[in-house]
Amino acid sequence: MATQATMEGSVKLLIAYASTEGQTRKIARFCADRLADAGHFVELMRVEDAEGLALSRFDAAILAGSVHIGKYQEALVDFARASAKELAAMPTLFLSVSLAAAGTDAEDWKGLEDCVAAFRAATGWAPGRVAHVAGAFRFTQYDFFRAWAMRWIAAQKGQEVHHHEDREYTDWPVLARLVDEWAGQAVEAG
Repeated sequence: MATQATMEGSVKLLIAYASTEGQTRKIARFCADRLADAGHFVELMRVEDAEGLALSRFDAAILAGSVHIGKYQEALVDFARASAKELAAMPTLFLSVSLAAAGTDAEDWKGLEDCVAAFRAATGWAPGRVAHVAGAFRFTQYDFFRAWAMRWIAAQKGQEVHHHEDREYTDWPVLARLVDEWAGQAVEAG
């Protein structure tokens, strides 16, 4: 563990993320800022930039990715698979970002759990903790067909959305409490 570089009550954290439309990146940045403000040493990086990264430098790690059509980004799957042994040796938190996490539909939540199970099977990594975080509609970034499909999905869930505006569902106070609690547990584990 990297405890020689950390002060008492803090840990050295890696936050690695994959983002398709930017909300997962925003969530990862929020976590990094919050943890750094709490006195932890934080390195934030896209998983695509993690080649050759020595995970032994870190005391704990957060991985974040978003669900699209029932799957996480391939780069996130590849990173977790390649790093599974090192990740298993430290406290970890997996932030699974999706629009389904904004709702209460039991079938959607079952689907999210199935996505995490498939991720575990594909990577060989079992996160210490999994949290589902609500994402966002990013209509300003969608092409015509994607925007149409996303409006149809929103309508099926009783949501009225407009093609010219983004809508964020992330509950920032809940995420802040989750990250604070997890970081406290990581400090205790160190």
